[in-house]
Order: sequence, then structure tokens, then C-alpha cells
Amino acid sequence: MSEPVRILLNGERVDVAGVPPQTTLLEFLRDRRRLTGTKEGCAEGDCGACTVVVAEARGTVIRWNAINACLRLLPSLDGKAVFTVESLARADGALHPVQQALVDCHASQCGFCTPGFAMSLFALYKRARRPTRVDVDDALSGNLCRCTGYRPIVDAAAAMYSLPPFDDWRAACGEDAAARADTELARALVPLERHAALDYKHAGQRWSAPRSTDELAALVSDRPAARIVAGMTDVGLWITKAHRSIDDIIYVGDVGELALVRATPHGLDIGAAVTLTDAFACMEASYPELAEVWQRFASVPIRNSATLAGNIANGSPIGDSMPVLIALGASVVLRGTDTRSVPLEAFYPAFRTTAIRPGEFVAAVHVPARTPGLVVRAYKIGKRYDQDISSVFACFAMTLDAGIVRTVRIACGGVAATPVRAEQTERVLVGSAWDADGVERAAATLAAEFTPIDDMRASAGYRRAVLGNLLRRCFHETTDTAGLTWRVESPALVAGAPS
Repeated sequence: MSEPVRILLNGERVDVAGVPPQTTLLEFLRDRRRLTGTKEGCAEGDCGACTVVVAEARGTVIRWNAINACLRLLPSLDGKAVFTVESLARADGALHPVQQALVDCHASQCGFCTPGFAMSLFALYKRARRPTRVDVDDALSGNLCRCTGYRPIVDAAAAMYSLPPFDDWRAACGEDAAARADTELARALVPLERHAALDYKHAGQRWSAPRSTDELAALVSDRPAARIVAGMTDVGLWITKAHRSIDDIIYVGDVGELALVRATPHGLDIGAAVTLTDAFACMEASYPELAEVWQRFASVPIRNSATLAGNIANGSPIGDSMPVLIALGASVVLRGTDTRSVPLEAFYPAFRTTAIRPGEFVAAVHVPARTPGLVVRAYKIGKRYDQDISSVFACFAMTLDAGIVRTVRIACGGVAATPVRAEQTERVLVGSAWDADGVERAAATLAAEFTPIDDMRASAGYRRAVLGNLLRRCFHETTDTAGLTWRVESPALVAGAPS
């Protein structure tokens, strides 16, 4: 008989059975538990109305993360604590500091989006004391408001820390009190711990969550047609938007070995279950220049669920991580009967096609250690700053010696059927002077190297012009160019200008 899914929901243990494995957390909360404060807006993780907070034990530490309930499948929450907006106020009706701050700052009008904002702010409240404005903006980047305006909501984010805290997990104030509250929650999660694989079945659908890579390898070998999932930020759309039925799912999020980032003298090995939040934080330590593009990679709730390996295995030609990783010389570690490593630039033989063979799965992503003198720049061009799909993405990684380009790798997204290296441009640059004339020759080559499509995000001509301009931008950012002029084909085609 199938075991139930075990969740700590708003402080109460709930054993879930009798629902299909592809049920989203949002469906379960609203339809089964009548927790209707969690709203459905877009059903694709863009509006934030469905935001909830998940707490899980990582050793002796509790991690508090905002996620989109509309995309997470219910069984992935097995063994974790889920908190909805209904849990914030005390039983006597006293409002949580987050809620009271929203009231005091007049930060709600129609109110539809407010529960999602409250939960994003609650996650921030649990993670940070006195965050910066940048931290607040980042925390709210996945929440949309169509009537109140964001200023009073940002004001509430600052005001919530000045209000009296609760003496429990909701709002324990100070390191000691917060630690005691987390210890209390960790104890409540102990009975939910699972030491064997979860195999949950209902109505012809199956969810398997192995606990080791050997178990995972055996499952993938036995069931090569099963859908392997981690954060479900893309697969969730197949269910909510395409209304597809996924009958056989293998979940990698409970495989402890895949949730690790291993640092070696050769670089980082980022396991397949490592979220984008954690993967980006580890990469930023060696490549701080990437901070902006990682911050613009979806929203905090998406990054808290999605994985780097999942973004790569998805195979999209506009995935933002792939151009960066290709430029850095990353490779994908595949596990099946044997283990093999594939350079990421060779991982995509065609549109939405990968080098993964039947019976294999992505075990890790290897990011090489930074070499001395490496210059790295990455640029995302879209119609808006936050929460947008790239029209063009380009990453440049090069070493310079006495003003000469010695090595260079350029990778681009959004300009071909797959993420791709600009090898013609690389050949033009290697051995040439890193000066205005050399860059102009290379920029002309880069602008002509690919045959992008016209679509609603940008025209082909715009994409080609932007590629050349991004190389010029890289040159100006890495060189003392006082007195030089940035030459462009048309003022309307400067990188970043709207199409």
C-alpha cells in the first residue's frame, strides 16, 4: 500500500493520501484544506499571489524559503513544514509584525495580492535583520501588485522590524530567541523524517523519491520513460498550463548526495538537487561579476525551488545559466550504468534536445576553478529588468596579457536554436589587441555569426545589433577608454534599448 505524504502544515501534522501525485500544493491548500488566503493568479509562478513559506531542517539549521505553491507538486513537500498566510496571526487575533506593518503603511487596496506579499515579507523577516533596500526589492521581485503601488509595501518591509515580535516561531526576535524557535520547529519535524524512499501512488500515477544516487540510478534504469523532476518550475507549467498528465515521476530532491556543492582545487561540483539560490551563492564567491545576472534570474521564490541542473537539462535556448556556464567551460556529469562528463557546449545537439541517454540522469554540474587573470562579463537583455525572459544573453570570459587577448570564450543565448559559443568571433579576437579597432572587427563578426529569429521579444536585426554592442560594452567596462567613442550602427539599437 502506498505511504502517505507527511507535511507539517501551519504547525499541524497532515498525512496526505488519496490525491494524485501531480497535485500542486496550491490545489491541495485551496481545494482540500480550504486555506483560501493563498491565491491563484497566473498559475505559472510570475505573480506571487500563491506564495507560501517552506521550512526544512538542514542539519541543525532551519531554512525558511518563499516558494510558489502553484508550481510545486505536493509530494515534494514530504517531511517539510509549510506555512500559509492563515498561520501568521496569533490565536487571539494579534497580527504578525509583517501583517501589522502592511496595515500601518496602507499597503493594500483590493487585497488579492496582499497574502503573497505578506508571505514573501515573512520569509525575509525570518532570514534577515534590517535588510537593505536591494534585499527588499529582490525579495519582492516575484510579487505583482496592480493597484496599491509598491512604495507602501516597501515601507512595510522596513517598518515590520520595529513592531513587537511574537515569542514563537512566527516572529521570535534576536538570535537566541530565533534559535530557540527553530529548535522547537526542528523537533516538530523529527516525526516526519523518512529514512527510506517515498513511493507514493494514486489513480495510476506514481511518485518515487529515492534517498541515494544508487537508488536513483536503479529507478531511472528500470523506468527510463519516467519524468525526472527537482524544483518543478518548468514541469509544473505542463500541468497547470498544458494540462498534461504525468503518470510516472522520479523526484531527486531527497537524494542527499545531490543536494551538496563540493569545492575542490578544480572547481565546484554542484549537485543536481542544489537550488539556484544556493548554486548562485557558491558561484558568486569566485565570480562576483555574475551577481546582477543571477539576481535577475527569475524571482526569489522561483530560485528557491528551481535547480541549476534542471535549468540545464530543460534544454531551452533562452535559459540564462547556460551561456554563463559555457563561457566558463562547465561540464555536465551524467550518471547511468557508468558516469561520464559532457562539456556543456556539446550537451545540446539540437533544439530542446540534450545528450542524456535513456537510463541516465544529471548528477552534477562542474564549474571550473577561476584561472588567474580571467575577465568575466555577463549581460542579460530583456524588455524589463526583473522577471523577464531574455531577448539576448551573452557572456564573455577572456584572459588578457599586455593588451593582447590570449584566450576567450563567448557564449550566447536567444540567438540560435540552442545556447551556443561564438567560435568565429573567438578566432578573430585571440591574438589580437584588445583595443577599439580589434573590438570593432570582432563586434562585426559577432553581429553576423548567428541567424536569430524574429519573435515577440525582439527582431532578428535587433538581436544581431545587440550582440555586437554587448562586446563593445565589455570592452569599455574592462578598459580605460577615456576619449574613445562607442560606435553603433544606430542610436536606436544601443544594447538594452527597447525594440
